[in-house]
Amino acid sequence: MEFLKFSPQLAPYFDSINREWISDMFVLEPIDEKVISNPQTYVIDRGGYIWFAKHPEHGIVGTCALLKRADGIFELTKMGVSSYARGLKVGEKLLSFVISKAEVIAYQTLFLLTNDKCQAAIHLYEKQGFVHDKEILQTYGKAYTRCNVAMRYQRKKSQN
Repeated sequence: MEFLKFSPQLAPYFDSINREWISDMFVLEPIDEKVISNPQTYVIDRGGYIWFAKHPEHGIVGTCALLKRADGIFELTKMGVSSYARGLKVGEKLLSFVISKAEVIAYQTLFLLTNDKCQAAIHLYEKQGFVHDKEILQTYGKAYTRCNVAMRYQRKKSQN
């Protein structure tokens, strides 16, 4: 698995991968349309990051963004994997990669917003060190109608 940093040539994958999973489970909201159709403006130009997972046989199959919400505050968002690549552990590898990148970015808070229908994703987030957080839900959860779960990343303590 190879991970690629955002480039304008990869923007269509950001749109198609996110459009697929969001439409499968929910209704695309106006904020989704804005962000996925113009990631340069809504993510990159605002100090955020986007990465893509490239599978050796299937090509670009996953994407994930870190959206800068304020100085030191990032939202892990728009993480999706193409339906034909599910089951290949792409999401798990991509999430680990993005967390490793986030840890070298000057951040105080890393959080995500989701829905309790996304149990497989929530389990993955918990496994990677995210914890449920009511304060994050109250502060940022209104960004999406579908949001009823918010989680904050807890850095793992070094084992010395």
